[in-house]
Amino acid sequence: MLAQRTLKSITTAVGVGLHSGQRVELTLRPAQPDTGIVFRRVDLPEPVDIPVTAQSVSDTRMASTIANGAAKVHTVEHLMSACAGLGIDNLYVDISAEEVPILDGSAASFVFLLQSAGIELQRAPRRFIRVTQPVEVREGEGANLKWARLAPYHGFKLSFEIEFHHPAVDSTGQRVEFDMSSDSYARDIARARTFGFTKDVEMMRANGLALGGGLDNAIVMDDYKVLNSDGLRYDDEFVKHKILDAMGDLYIVGKPLLAAYSAFRSGHAMNNQLLRELLAHPECYEIVSFDDERKAPKGFAQPLRAW
Repeated sequence: MLAQRTLKSITTAVGVGLHSGQRVELTLRPAQPDTGIVFRRVDLPEPVDIPVTAQSVSDTRMASTIANGAAKVHTVEHLMSACAGLGIDNLYVDISAEEVPILDGSAASFVFLLQSAGIELQRAPRRFIRVTQPVEVREGEGANLKWARLAPYHGFKLSFEIEFHHPAVDSTGQRVEFDMSSDSYARDIARARTFGFTKDVEMMRANGLALGGGLDNAIVMDDYKVLNSDGLRYDDEFVKHKILDAMGDLYIVGKPLLAAYSAFRSGHAMNNQLLRELLAHPECYEIVSFDDERKAPKGFAQPLRAW
């Protein structure tokens, strides 16, 4: 059968939160089958577990935030993306502050952490959410139009198009497609960094955000160009980071999707709206597993290797 996966051992990282600027320690621990991914705020007087579900998302401004009562964890999408890319089903994430460390601004450091701990197959079937009818959310009209869509597909592929009207972005690819069956997440997506504009960073810092951001963990642009001395990691790094974010946002649903995701100018809020729209229509999906892993879509059968 196609089995659930967790880690073989415990691994730890220390960094700072992108928006809070706070030092934070992150410990990734194995979890039993059917646990899902659970964040645990270990800095609180009584540790609080926050299971990852579409309904646990409490804020989508600038990042995806999950909550259980007053306990929150901000900026979960990059770690969730790495878990989606490597097929991690069950995991405890102990965290010593309210924001996941940004590390290098991509998912590559989380891929390295997960691979270093080792991936273990478990004695339980891996369950997927298979989309059986298209689901879509839309917002705005004309130049303000945004949309995101899930459609039936035997596998998992994503296509994303951005539109920023900025010289540095316009000179790169603004549309990309990634398919788990034929592409490599670690090679093709994981290294794409978050990005921002100096004018926005100044405004965010005035509002207590982006306090931990800088050239070592983000692509930063002025009105004309990329300011990072080492340039871009991919020719189309901007839109690839949007794919990275979308994979993390969608994995918050709690199970891997079998679907084709497509989006135009979507973001964290719309990605979560799309999940909630799907879950609100039980006729549009079913839960499946594969007793014979040879019948599973390509790209899901073997734990993926690093670089």
